[in-house]
Amino acid sequence: MKQPPRFFSVLVLAVFLLSHPVYSDDEEDNLLQGLNTFRKSVSLPEFVKNKNAHCLANKIAGDLDGDSNQPCTNPSSSRVSNGTKLSDYPKAISKCNINSNTTSDVVVLPVCVPNLVPTLVLTNFTLTRYYRFVNDSRFAEIGLGSEDDWMVVVLSFNTTTGRLVSLANGAYSYGKHGLSYYMLFLLLAVVIRLNLV
Repeated sequence: MKQPPRFFSVLVLAVFLLSHPVYSDDEEDNLLQGLNTFRKSVSLPEFVKNKNAHCLANKIAGDLDGDSNQPCTNPSSSRVSNGTKLSDYPKAISKCNINSNTTSDVVVLPVCVPNLVPTLVLTNFTLTRYYRFVNDSRFAEIGLGSEDDWMVVVLSFNTTTGRLVSLANGAYSYGKHGLSYYMLFLLLAVVIRLNLV
């Protein structure tokens, strides 16, 4: 029986090792679909997922859930609820390795809904003071995170001060794909070289 070529095996392995994670939390997907449907109904473009905003939303939701001083009340119905600036969450910015110069055009919208009932979660963003952010065409990118009864939405402008750019790792920047792609090309070069000898 003929064995598959080494090149094919290395290529399959590389695809599995370098593929990006898929965010499939049902609550978050349901909310994103609802928010995009709402925006289409008012003739606005859909939100685009931003992986750094997703990281921030997850970290903030985890912090809110773990904070015994933060009761599960609904911030979106509060009189003073104008969303919060990302600068209020320096720990999340640090954990997600975000350049703080790219966070000024970002808003954090936390809500707490027991059992994250989908219709109640959606109405907390479309029928409360958070409506003005969801209905603002300047907000183009989104990240969603949930933990127990907390759902956090991070919205950002598609500008240099709202893109949520990651800090370069170390002294060298390897671009948006990182060092793994360069290592893949090096590995492929070695495999090809071995097959030619």
